[in-house]
Amino acid sequence: MPGSGGSAALPLIDVGPLVGHAPAAARAGVARQIQAACRERGFFYVTGHGVPAGLMDQLAGASAEFFALPLADKLEIAMERGGRAWRGFFPVGAELTSGRPDLKEGLYFGAELPDDDPRVLAGIPLHGGNLFPRQVPRLRPLVLAYLDALTSLGQAVLAGVALSLGLDAGYFATGYTADPTILFRIFHYPPSPPQTQDWGVGEHTDYGLVTLLAQDDSGGLQIAAPEGWIDAPPLPGTLVCNIGDMLDRLTGGWYRSTPHRVRNLSGHGRLSFPFFLDPGFAAEVPPLPDRAAAGDDGRRRWDGQDLRAFTGTYGDYLLGKVSKVFPQLRRDVLE
Repeated sequence: MPGSGGSAALPLIDVGPLVGHAPAAARAGVARQIQAACRERGFFYVTGHGVPAGLMDQLAGASAEFFALPLADKLEIAMERGGRAWRGFFPVGAELTSGRPDLKEGLYFGAELPDDDPRVLAGIPLHGGNLFPRQVPRLRPLVLAYLDALTSLGQAVLAGVALSLGLDAGYFATGYTADPTILFRIFHYPPSPPQTQDWGVGEHTDYGLVTLLAQDDSGGLQIAAPEGWIDAPPLPGTLVCNIGDMLDRLTGGWYRSTPHRVRNLSGHGRLSFPFFLDPGFAAEVPPLPDRAAAGDDGRRRWDGQDLRAFTGTYGDYLLGKVSKVFPQLRRDVLE
């Protein structure tokens, strides 16, 4: 599914040694590359990820089929029908970034939980079953297979992140992501008129630990860098990985979550598939003891926020963020 693209200013890292059972020296080598990428850009391309190309291609095809449906059909699984699980479809303009409507439509998914799961019975927000379209029945098994594949890959990448911080490889898998918050989106970006300032998604950072993004060949993803905004064009067979606010907080700013944005100037629709592997909903994420002030270099975040000042669980942080993205849904569902 990731198509052809130009050269990129982001590192390209083969995570195969993390996915497989490679010798410690090989894993350490990948960890060193991850450390450099997280320090310099906060973004890198992932190869050797082991996600079947066929799965990605089929998911793209089923997604395109869904977004081609009439709006009335898509609204059969509108997010309002997902209740507290916060799943389903939203139309163009319904999602806000920094208070402005995004030029995109999308589907929200998460870990598939049965109705009798204790978290669902307790009414914990963002937990529950997914909504799938009856018109595209193949989308359900493809999404669930992709969730499984990306969860495994995300845990492997986090093993590399742990090693890059001098921690045991299982630091996250046995701790923060032993029962992770898993979120997955499928976005469709209509073409942006070149003469407007409308963004598919405006400048933002991600909220959790790591994001793994598959994108089609349209381009449009841009990353904030010291030299200005740089493109992250699609490279065949790769995923884009970036770090989120909780990894920024965990490292005391030594690893910075990097702002990024999207404008689709391809002239046709763009599909993207961001997968988020985040801390458990009830987990608190204090800075590592030896990193509490390691990254305090005087740089202000793009939004002026001090992540070290936040107190509470990851669920508290996440709900505060998504409630600003969908303010009406928050009022209707969570209040």
